[in-house]
Amino acid sequence: MEVDVELVAEREELVAACHRVAAEGLVIGSAGNLSIRAGDRVVLTPTGGVLGELTPEMLSVVALSGQEVDGELAPTSEIRLHLGIYRQTAAQAVAHAHAQCSTAVACTKDELPAIHYTILELGGPIRVAPYATFGSEELAANVTTALKGRQAALMQNHGSVAHGPTIGKAVDTLMQVEWLAELYCRSLTIGDPRIVSEAELEAVIMHAIENRYGATHKVDDA
Repeated sequence: MEVDVELVAEREELVAACHRVAAEGLVIGSAGNLSIRAGDRVVLTPTGGVLGELTPEMLSVVALSGQEVDGELAPTSEIRLHLGIYRQTAAQAVAHAHAQCSTAVACTKDELPAIHYTILELGGPIRVAPYATFGSEELAANVTTALKGRQAALMQNHGSVAHGPTIGKAVDTLMQVEWLAELYCRSLTIGDPRIVSEAELEAVIMHAIENRYGATHKVDDA
């Protein structure tokens, strides 16, 4: 099959990300889907595709309208979710998985609370989008609402989703959500988790700004 040369890099990048989420155990088989936006086109994983086994020529390409542009395989059944996020945010990549702890929280809670201050990197406590049938416009709408001001969201009785400026960053965020969810789940088995308050989170923000937390700089670069 002849591949659109303008999207070769995006295809390769997406395949590498798919293999990564599979290797990290965030997905089992075809239980997840990823995409990259390239201008007015979107490169997506195919429906039913086993993420750890995908190759560049197996990916699908659609316009932002949803019209299929390139690819022999039909795009993921969650195409409405991906396109909805691109239309409502500045995202350049989207990653969706059924990671175990994230999904467990989505099955039992209305949000993943501030169990650790690093949740601020994602915008704050992670909301759980109300349940809707997979692949539906209703699910896409619920998720885009839950994503307002956030880099990630949970999907009730379904999984997790993250977006970012690159597919690598979106996957990083998906992994961070899973780490936070696992920490929360483990805390619940010990006792009543202590949640970082809004005032404490505000103090973290101010301290990070004052000390340029997360930004590498020389020791004498005050």
